[in-house]
This record gives sequence, structure tokens and C-alpha cells, in this order.
Amino acid sequence: MSNTPDIAAIRKEYSQRQLLEENAQVDAMKQFEQWWQEAVNSAIEEVNACTLATIDEHQSPCARIVLLKGIDPTGMVFFTNYESHKGQQLIKNPKACMVFFWKELERQIRVSGSVEPIATAESDTYFQSRPLESQLGAWASRQSRPIESRQALEAQFEQTKITYQRNDVPRPPHWGGFRLVPVSIEFWQGRPGRMHDRLLYTRQDGESWKMQRLQP
Repeated sequence: MSNTPDIAAIRKEYSQRQLLEENAQVDAMKQFEQWWQEAVNSAIEEVNACTLATIDEHQSPCARIVLLKGIDPTGMVFFTNYESHKGQQLIKNPKACMVFFWKELERQIRVSGSVEPIATAESDTYFQSRPLESQLGAWASRQSRPIESRQALEAQFEQTKITYQRNDVPRPPHWGGFRLVPVSIEFWQGRPGRMHDRLLYTRQDGESWKMQRLQP
């Protein structure tokens, strides 16, 4: 396979920006919101996509991409089927980590903390804002469960369409939001020579944060 590229030789030099303590927000969530807005303004495709890592029943890590759907002073909100693998993992072991990577800005953010279901009214409001087919899909799919074929899945979807063809689609009781409440947030800015900037915020008692620079 002579045309296979040398994986070890793949590298990119980072040089766009810097992250210095004197320019960083004292509050980690405000720093997150600042970087988030800069990412949105940069027109990054799927800017709200992030890796969500959880722990399964065997104490092994599991990770997948989810979409961030809300930011408030207490944390980050995303939605899922509560009966899915990740939903059950979060209910049984309510701790998680989110990782955002915005290659266009040469930035990464790691958010670690505890997870809690959001209020029912919040889940209802977001569910009703979703496209109709996404609402139907939440009913039609028993997320993470095995199924014998694609045809069987599509049959379930068509049956769901018939069920709700004359009615508004209510939010399924097994579907809703979680909020990741951070205990630490690390901001990574790529720098030349792999001498990256890393600022770690750790939540202290109350609402304050401790900021530390980490070596790259």
C-alpha cells in the first residue's frame, strides 16, 4: 500500500491566536460564552457539535457526538432519549465530559462535571421547536435497541406518522434534556511549536473559579 500516507508525518502548525491570563474572563462560563460567540461568528459548520463522554455499567468510557442546545450560567444543555445507552449511563452515573474542537480557530474546550435532567417544561418547549419528522422520530425509534432491518425501522416511523397525522405530536416521556453542570473547564489554544496555551478553571465554593495555566 505505497499510496498510504505516513500517519506519523501528518501535522499542522498552530499560529492564529493566543490565550493569556490577563485577557481571559474570571468566570469560566463567561469565557465559554465568549469563545462560543467567536466560534458562531466564524460560521463554523456544526459549531454546536461536541463529544460527550460517559461511563457505562462496566465502568468503561463511552463517547459519541451530540449537539449542544443551550447555554446558561449553570451549564450546557443537550437532549436525548432517556432510555438510550447514553441516557441510561447518565441516569445511573450522572457525571460526564464534553469536548468541543473548533479547528478553524485552533481551539478546544473540555468541560467536566455532574449531569442532571432539565425541567419538564424546558424539554417540552424545545421538543415543540423541533421539525415534525424529528418529533415523530423520537416516538418511532427505541434508541440504541437492536432492530432486524432498515425496513422495520421505516415501518415503525410510518406507523407513528399515521398515529399522529391529525394531532400535534407530544413529547415522549422517555425523551428530554440534560444539563452538564461544570466543575472544571479547560480552554486550549493552539500555538507554534506545540507550546500551546492551556487555562484550566476549577469551580471553588460558591460561584467562584480558580484559574491555572497548564503546561502543554
